[in-house]
Amino acid sequence: MNKKEFHKESSPLLTGNGLPDYEAITPQQINKYLPKLINNLTEQINKLEENLEISLSTHQKLSWEELMIPLQNIGERLRWSWGAVSHLNAVCNSPKLRDAYANQQPEIIRFGNKLGQSNIIHKALCSLKSNPAEPLNEIQIRIIESELLSMKHRGVGLKGDKQKEFNTTIQRLAELSTTFSNHVLDATNEWSLLLTNLSDVEGLPISALEILADSAREAGDKREDNDNDQPTAENGPWRLGLDIPRYVPFITFAKNRSLREKLYKAYVSRASEGTLNNKPLIEEILTLRLEQSKRLGYKNWAELSLANKMASNISAVENLLEELRKAALASAEIELKNLKAYAESLNSPEAKDLYPWDISFWSEKLKQKTFDLDQEALRPWFPLPQVLDGLFNLCSRLFEISIKAADGEAPIWHPDVRYFKVIDKSGADLAAFYLDPFVRPSTKRGGAWMDECLNRDKDDQGKQVLPIAYLICNQSPPIGNTPSLMSFDEVKTLFHEFGHGLQHMLTTVDYPQAAGINNVEWDAVELPSQFMENWCLERATFIRMAKHWETGEKLEEAEFKKLQLSKTFNAGLTTLRQVHFALTDLRLHSAWDPLSGLSPDDLRREIALQTTVIPPIPEDNFLCSFSHIFAGGYSAGYYSYKWAEVLSADAFSAFEEVGLDNEDKVRATGHKFRETILALGGSQAPEKIFKSFRGRAATTKALIKHCGLEKSEAK
Repeated sequence: MNKKEFHKESSPLLTGNGLPDYEAITPQQINKYLPKLINNLTEQINKLEENLEISLSTHQKLSWEELMIPLQNIGERLRWSWGAVSHLNAVCNSPKLRDAYANQQPEIIRFGNKLGQSNIIHKALCSLKSNPAEPLNEIQIRIIESELLSMKHRGVGLKGDKQKEFNTTIQRLAELSTTFSNHVLDATNEWSLLLTNLSDVEGLPISALEILADSAREAGDKREDNDNDQPTAENGPWRLGLDIPRYVPFITFAKNRSLREKLYKAYVSRASEGTLNNKPLIEEILTLRLEQSKRLGYKNWAELSLANKMASNISAVENLLEELRKAALASAEIELKNLKAYAESLNSPEAKDLYPWDISFWSEKLKQKTFDLDQEALRPWFPLPQVLDGLFNLCSRLFEISIKAADGEAPIWHPDVRYFKVIDKSGADLAAFYLDPFVRPSTKRGGAWMDECLNRDKDDQGKQVLPIAYLICNQSPPIGNTPSLMSFDEVKTLFHEFGHGLQHMLTTVDYPQAAGINNVEWDAVELPSQFMENWCLERATFIRMAKHWETGEKLEEAEFKKLQLSKTFNAGLTTLRQVHFALTDLRLHSAWDPLSGLSPDDLRREIALQTTVIPPIPEDNFLCSFSHIFAGGYSAGYYSYKWAEVLSADAFSAFEEVGLDNEDKVRATGHKFRETILALGGSQAPEKIFKSFRGRAATTKALIKHCGLEKSEAK
């Protein structure tokens, strides 16, 4: 079946180009047409292998066009179709879609194994690298080397039973990852608590009460005193849940300590018992990863993971984390003492022993006292439309692009979804992106992420395919006529994901294998995203976006200064928390062994002795919801957030050095950032691209300064 014949089949999954028709991609379509796609692509691989075998047997030199273009086309066809299915599984999850995804996943994996383990293709890649028909450029060589390493990691060098065991394990790991993710989603949705007394919600801001009342309305809850009355923010009832827009405000503002404790324990014990228990899955995942790494000649999964990352080895990562741990620990201990002292000053009985469910509450109280700052009260000044205006204006200043709403010009998967076009200063279309901003706990995966919809490429007629990104958040939704009023953390999350999107959309690399985020080492891929977070508190950007949603009134200068001063508040505790996660991930994948007698949780608690100031409580089964490493791409790579933060802080300091109020120099530095970090993507090693921008290698000085940890480091 050729490409034209695909179009005779009435399935959007076989289109293979353009924007997917999301509403038409049903579970039935997935089960019927993905096998047809796999069969067709398998035929294409077989034909390619036949042609390559003839060339290799006759000692003909291979060209890039003969090998890499067909390989890319086959890979892109699968990425396009399975990518659309995976995307919908994450943002429109349902039992039927989940089943269809699980049904097809084994065949997708088997196809990937066939492609990644083809000895003929591997020989052809080696031949192309060592003896090409035409000279290869630097980008082509890097792409080939990455492909060879990828094939090694996919088991091309294994034979017989070893390869069969390897393939069986790949499939099992994929099943476990999907099940892990489903368990977290289901456990998050399974727990809720109906609150009916005003004392239960004392201390919560009106925005949080509205969300809880809205959740009660969705659940069909009624007022006790009048069954005909709908829940209201003022009178309740209110339904508490574990999704972030409900969890964070309650754990931060609720005066009812016993309810904070109940909520916290439910949150940290998600997916740790009953039919949704992820504990056995974690042990199996870690055991299988260890076995896989040894089959490939590595000591452990961390060593395998670092083989294609910027960090050279496990010691390099341990050294970075230890440097940050030392800088943060002294500050974190002081910060905890300050919280206790403040609670004591108010004669609070909680001061005697602060527990994990008290930290956010007393941190917010102390922050309000120290800086006279109530971040929750600032939500009306951060309506989503105004925040987008500030973000888009910043991109215009730094990167000479304009961003225009194009709603109605692209298929969408939910009424909340918006579509935007990115336009160059010449007026030419550069890219586009989807924005799906609001939480949907029952159908949408938690967290925030950016993913590829379309990559920069050329179509069959040689016409440029523009990159299109998915930008997914889970922020507070609009309620009634009130727009989504964002917390400052939600503002930073949006800027973060948009940074990923910018690297995807502003690439100038003409090889799709290295365009945008493709082929970027995992521990460097967070550089643009964390870089963009810094601009949330840059004066010009802040003033532009911080306007009251009803009056248009600008936020007072005093509030801006308070936010700036509070930026490093409890930085020790925050940094230590990230170090704890990163070190736990690294050692689970480098030091844990199923025969050690320690459970993964035991090892995590040992690490906590050096990386926390309040040890995890007995009910804390955080690993059971640590989706980043057990259901995402961050296994033995969670350290990447801190590694890339070193790069991003150093990159932002380039703007600080020329003066953030010097518009001409800021624009010039932004142009250079676009032409290097954003444009070059995975076409060069990240350290080389960083040096092209900064003129030198990165250091931790800027990060430690930005976090306000210089004093603790000196001690």
